[in-house]
Amino acid sequence: MPLPFLTADRAFDASAEDIALPFDDHDSWRRPYRPGPWRVAAAAALLLLVSFILLAGMITAFAGAMPGAAACLGLTVVVIGCALRLLRVGAWVSRHGVRRVGFLTTTTVPWNRVAAVRTVQQPVKWLGLPRTVQGQALIVVRQGGEAITPLLTDSNADFLARGEAFDRAADTVEAWGDEYRRD
Repeated sequence: MPLPFLTADRAFDASAEDIALPFDDHDSWRRPYRPGPWRVAAAAALLLLVSFILLAGMITAFAGAMPGAAACLGLTVVVIGCALRLLRVGAWVSRHGVRRVGFLTTTTVPWNRVAAVRTVQQPVKWLGLPRTVQGQALIVVRQGGEAITPLLTDSNADFLARGEAFDRAADTVEAWGDEYRRD
């Protein structure tokens, strides 16, 4: 029994990651994979924390301590910003280049300055923590031979315990690189 909300943007039983939609705009920045469960869980936990901070701020405001309520409101805005930024972290591609969005920094490399996009075996950070494990990483090598921080790893918050999803995302980014480096 096909459900209309499942088939609104693709054919029934077709994988959303494999088929490009006809109205896709290759000029806009897009993430070629979905955020992983670890990243979404961390953002949800931050938003849950926000609800408690807002409750504390409301209690503080009703008690008459407006500076404390304003501090709670300011902390709420900061934590919501962190949760939203955490959801934006990852690799983004467009016709213009490849972009690695970190929590605090963003690095963009135009396709005409990319020498290679490839998957390599190397020590990678586990969930972005200082602990490293042996794993796979998708790296971008610039024209001068300089490699930027890995775009994707199989041990980050998007792909931990999802090897198949990492392979699919790495293949997609490599295909974008092959297509637009030639132009």
